[in-house]
Amino acid sequence: MANPAPVTLVVGDEELLSDRAVGSVVAAVRATDPSAEVYDLVGGKVESGELTGLASPSLFGDRSVIVIRSAQDLSKDVIAEIVKYTAHPAEDTVLVLAHPGGVKGKALVDGVKKAGADVVTVTKLTKPGERLEFIKAEIKRAGRSIAPAAAQALLDAVGSDLRELAAACGQLAFDTPGKTIDEAAVARYHRGRAEVSGFTIADLAVEGKLGEALEQLRWALATGVAPVLIVSALAGGLRSLAKVGGAPRNLRGGQLASHVGMPPWKIDRVKRQLTGWGQEGISRAMQAIATADEQVKGGGTDPAYALERAVQIIVASRTGR
Repeated sequence: MANPAPVTLVVGDEELLSDRAVGSVVAAVRATDPSAEVYDLVGGKVESGELTGLASPSLFGDRSVIVIRSAQDLSKDVIAEIVKYTAHPAEDTVLVLAHPGGVKGKALVDGVKKAGADVVTVTKLTKPGERLEFIKAEIKRAGRSIAPAAAQALLDAVGSDLRELAAACGQLAFDTPGKTIDEAAVARYHRGRAEVSGFTIADLAVEGKLGEALEQLRWALATGVAPVLIVSALAGGLRSLAKVGGAPRNLRGGQLASHVGMPPWKIDRVKRQLTGWGQEGISRAMQAIATADEQVKGGGTDPAYALERAVQIIVASRTGR
């Protein structure tokens, strides 16, 4: 994206792809102006007049990027302000809005489209064939190729979560030799994956089962599950808690599923897991995962210790200990 539009609307509830679309706009601005200021806001917390203030011309002519995530939660007054702004955007400001789609906040989507915003639609990948294409594209991004049988084996081993698949593709491309990744390489890398997955460990941790979570974590590491995949699963489990726990209480069934971007069966499981959790606890746990993520990606010397510590903090945050 060489020259991003003054206002970009990213629509779709595939979280990874939405985050990447937002990130590409920010990166495009930073490529031309590395000193550009980035304001990352959450829809429900944006106040009336805040956009206008942030987009006001700087005395020094500095460029800025304003990102508003969860734009479906914006108030009516702020939506009206954004629609009006989109028709006459500031010269040195790039505005990026991320909306999951659906009926909530539809006035924003319709309004900024009509006012001339650039629209990027991210489509949820629901079919196995689409996920296989995603795997191939991820491997290609890393400068490698993957055999069809290997792509299927990776999908079978990791599951359908795009963040886990992206992490697995990146790790495979980094750790395995040769130009083409074959089925044998996937089997070597993910041996033991069928017995223990990051999801298993994440479920045990958020449910407060410390002993079982640590036991499964140690077995997963011993059988070759990549630490980065475990971190990704732990982060995903906590994000699910935050989404369902923070959703408006009047939403039910399909409305709630659309709002949080999860199938009903998963929402039911997350609701059960929310017992004992509060917003402060979730925040502490997410901070622990951010630390562990940095450590397993090279910021620390002992990924196993970093993961065990993260699991311990997650369980302690759940009960408030």
